[in-house]
Amino acid sequence: MIAVETQKIAGGVTAPAGFRASGVACGIKANGRPDMSLLVSDSPASAAAVFTTNMAQAAPILVSREHLQRAGGRATAVVVNSGCANACTGEDGLGHAREMTRLTAAAVGCATESVLVASTGVIGVKLPMTKVAAGISLAAAALSPNGGNDAARAIMTTDPFSKEAAAEASVRGATFRVGGMAKGSGMIEPMMATMLGFVTTDARVEPALLQRALKAAADDTFNAISVDGECSTNDCVFALANGASGVTLTEDDYPVLVAALRRVCEPLAIDIVRGGEGATKLITIRVTGAKTNEDARTTARAIANSPLVKTAVHGGDPNWGRLVAVAGRATRTLVLDRATIRIGPIELFSNGAPFDERAPEAAEYLRGTEIDLHVDLGTGGPGESRMWSCDLTADYVRINADYRT
Repeated sequence: MIAVETQKIAGGVTAPAGFRASGVACGIKANGRPDMSLLVSDSPASAAAVFTTNMAQAAPILVSREHLQRAGGRATAVVVNSGCANACTGEDGLGHAREMTRLTAAAVGCATESVLVASTGVIGVKLPMTKVAAGISLAAAALSPNGGNDAARAIMTTDPFSKEAAAEASVRGATFRVGGMAKGSGMIEPMMATMLGFVTTDARVEPALLQRALKAAADDTFNAISVDGECSTNDCVFALANGASGVTLTEDDYPVLVAALRRVCEPLAIDIVRGGEGATKLITIRVTGAKTNEDARTTARAIANSPLVKTAVHGGDPNWGRLVAVAGRATRTLVLDRATIRIGPIELFSNGAPFDERAPEAAEYLRGTEIDLHVDLGTGGPGESRMWSCDLTADYVRINADYRT
């Protein structure tokens, strides 16, 4: 039997052995905050990635895809800038993304195709390459086994806090570690990946197995969150596995690898929603009683993205009718006479009948900051799904109305 034990470990992406990271300021952001992050494996690592499904893909996405293919699923370094997305910037943008990988490779001593690149910030703005080049040089000089937190802060844009997680797992009496960092606060609607996420492990894993495991972990974590239903041009999650722990994971160990990745990816994903632009409440949405898991997920995603549901939660209004309406449009399988709606522990609708006398109790529950919404579709089927979202506030409007100005 495979045992997966998790405990809180400091260090984020540098919690696993054999990784160094850094985060520095090089002037891409006008406010002078850190804006260049570097993550390096001390030895070549297996690499995997999931990318945005948005057809308007940024230059770093295109270059990182190309490098993963050319290097056969291997990588040594990941370079990330914040403050500029380098998206929709034409041939100049592609050239700048490639130059970032070339400069990083020279600074850390690896092949150019062994470097992955990511960018986040405003779309349609070209990178200031003189500042970028200086930043990569500074970041390379600052690399440290304790640099995970600096790296996590340097990838932030409108994030109210940095996001890190780490776990330790055991298999056959041996232990390995998984670490991660992520950024994301707005334009969060995953569709194969989401935001920017970086996961490391000191287990030895072949690239194909790591790719399958990352995709499985992302589906239940980064792909199960939404802040505003907006899928960005730059969304990606990278995973690196360098084998520094001496533990080798094979096909037989696939369940423990997925479980370990999920233990890191889930808190990162939830923190993205918790730190959503203007958010004051974390909403956990659970859909059960669906004919299939896909039906349940489609319904959960529709609820997570509903402005009417999100504003009702923000205003403390136990308007369960909005949940019924969203479920009814999201799936053709809803059986209204057998459906159930709960806000927290309070059942407000079931078997075709409302319980409006319980509304004051539900309103009191909605005063909290962590809200559970449960919809049973009433089909009697085994399908279920869980997603995380947040409330929609006036601050979200303010942040995004002023984003470029």
